[in-house]
Amino acid sequence: MKNTTTLNSQMGICVGKPANVAHASSGQFLDDMINNKVKSSSKDSKNQTKTVTFNKGSKTPRHENLPVPINLKAFSLHDLKTATKNFRPDSLLGEGGFGQVFKGWIDETTFAPAKPGTGLVVAVKILKADSRQGHREWLTELEYMGRLHHKNLVKLIGYCEECENRLLVYEYMPKGCLDNHLFKKSVQPMPWATRMRIAIDVAEGLAFLHSKEPCIIYRDLKASNILLDTEFNAKLSDFGLARNGPVGDNTHVSTRVVGTNGYAAPEYIATGHLTQKNDVYSCGVVLLELLSGRRAIAEERAGGVEETLVEWVKPFLSDTKRVLRIMDTRLGGQYSKKGAQAVAALASKCLHNDHRFRPPMAEVLASLQKIQNVQKEVVRVSPCREEGKLGGFKEMSGAMNSR
Repeated sequence: MKNTTTLNSQMGICVGKPANVAHASSGQFLDDMINNKVKSSSKDSKNQTKTVTFNKGSKTPRHENLPVPINLKAFSLHDLKTATKNFRPDSLLGEGGFGQVFKGWIDETTFAPAKPGTGLVVAVKILKADSRQGHREWLTELEYMGRLHHKNLVKLIGYCEECENRLLVYEYMPKGCLDNHLFKKSVQPMPWATRMRIAIDVAEGLAFLHSKEPCIIYRDLKASNILLDTEFNAKLSDFGLARNGPVGDNTHVSTRVVGTNGYAAPEYIATGHLTQKNDVYSCGVVLLELLSGRRAIAEERAGGVEETLVEWVKPFLSDTKRVLRIMDTRLGGQYSKKGAQAVAALASKCLHNDHRFRPPMAEVLASLQKIQNVQKEVVRVSPCREEGKLGGFKEMSGAMNSR
């Protein structure tokens, strides 16, 4: 099955055909922002979108002891209907296995519904009524995103659980998802400097999660879950698959295997043993996507065989000169060759077959920051040189290529 994905430019709604899931399905919520049906225009939306229906009955929440962080706003269903223009089709951002996502407006101070085009823009996600798996992951996302606050995590503003209806309200991310900007041909190619900043943002978000006690394993890092604000600052979204990591003398957490093919670490797929190094592997894949402009899962080859990006890239990673052959041609050669070689070497470390030899996320973050700082210094010293021909990375690149 092809893993082609089309995308919506708003709020990181990545939509298209279902992505392949590693080993076992994660349920409806797994590819929430991938398994969607994009609407090319509001007119198309009106013709194709089904009317949103809500359960009627008692307003008493189905869980009397719902573990909701006190900082979250408890919205009423009526308020969210008002904020989204009654969930009209022209407010639809996308829809998928989890449900539909609508654009809305609320007052910045009181969070009361506001007139469209005024106040704070939000994204309202509605859980399908028949999504049992999704409800468990709805609670997981509510719990994690409600208490975690970091500049590289999408902000959860509030929730609604009324008459068996479950909704989540997020900050709106105007530039959409990374998947959109890397792989959609109609979108202007992302420059090298922007890709580096996104890589650092992703690493910083993961390093933050891994620094918690107990550590939090994201478990679903992929380009479609990385959302971008107006300045292309990257934030991690969708925490329905997140899990607490091992504590004490435990080396791993045993779980059912969920995730997306091409991103999940091989030892996790084989054993279900979850560690922080699963996120590190996924980060390595995202680094390769930023370098190459290719998806984690390639198009089907002859005979219906899929080739992962990791399989395609590995023969080039051991040679600093050949590794430049993987670079995204849409960059037009406008990138630091030494910087790209250093990032490729770091990605190779993250993708090591033996998870024990993968660096921790704090080290990945420090390495990316070092690469960026050296590039900035070279640009400052030699401002007249073309970025793609900058030198001065020999010592750093050699150090990062060591295994």
